[in-house]
Amino acid sequence: MSSLLLSKSDGVLRISLNRPDVRNAFDDMLISELTEAFGTIDARVVVLTGEGKVFCAGGDLNWMQQSIGYSEQQNLDDARKLAEMFRAIDECPCPVIGRVQGAAFGGGVGLAAVCDIVVADENAKFCFSEVKLGLAPAVISSFALRKIGMSAARRYFLSAEIIDADTAKVIGLAHEVVPLDQMDAAISKLADSLMQAGPEAVREAKSLLRTLLDISHRDALEVSAEAIARLRVSPEGQEGVIAFLEKRKPSWA
Repeated sequence: MSSLLLSKSDGVLRISLNRPDVRNAFDDMLISELTEAFGTIDARVVVLTGEGKVFCAGGDLNWMQQSIGYSEQQNLDDARKLAEMFRAIDECPCPVIGRVQGAAFGGGVGLAAVCDIVVADENAKFCFSEVKLGLAPAVISSFALRKIGMSAARRYFLSAEIIDADTAKVIGLAHEVVPLDQMDAAISKLADSLMQAGPEAVREAKSLLRTLLDISHRDALEVSAEAIARLRVSPEGQEGVIAFLEKRKPSWA
């Protein structure tokens, strides 16, 4: 994949945007390759990052320039491809840790929003910058809204203010803020913690979170009951409980 770098070690897959000369901005190729990569995940944990000093600057200028001559239908087709990329990351069955260094603007914030856990460097900047171009954070809006909530979205979607790392943590866009030279250590610690959990249990928990957002409270109670019953009788669930009772590590740890 020319726009991505992929490496895997001990169950952790690192996917790195590899367009540092344009601050890892999106174009057709990157969108296609990210969609493909997240559609075929074989790992316990994924770390999503970017090469160079910037995580992701949003849309590539040349790619955006092409859209000026597109019809509304062509722009719709283009936007649907972008939406499919975000959906693929959001629905990745295993945990996705975002490593955000430097900046995440526009669609780059969308990438942060579809990561389960985000570690940001203390000088990172976030921005829903679309309105300054006469556009809107449309494709990323549903993912970002679920991450930061309506109150923060009503401010930052409209103002396009720069959001510093500490504020990003307050509104839920980032989970940990650390110095740049400590990011990899922080991510390694998180990955180790995730690897101690049952892989199928983690996948079930992540799937359950998405399901509960879209159903009523009454239906959620039944879905939750079915989930725990299914896990209790699964080989992994049986192993986990027995290992706990026998005061030993489970087979996956």
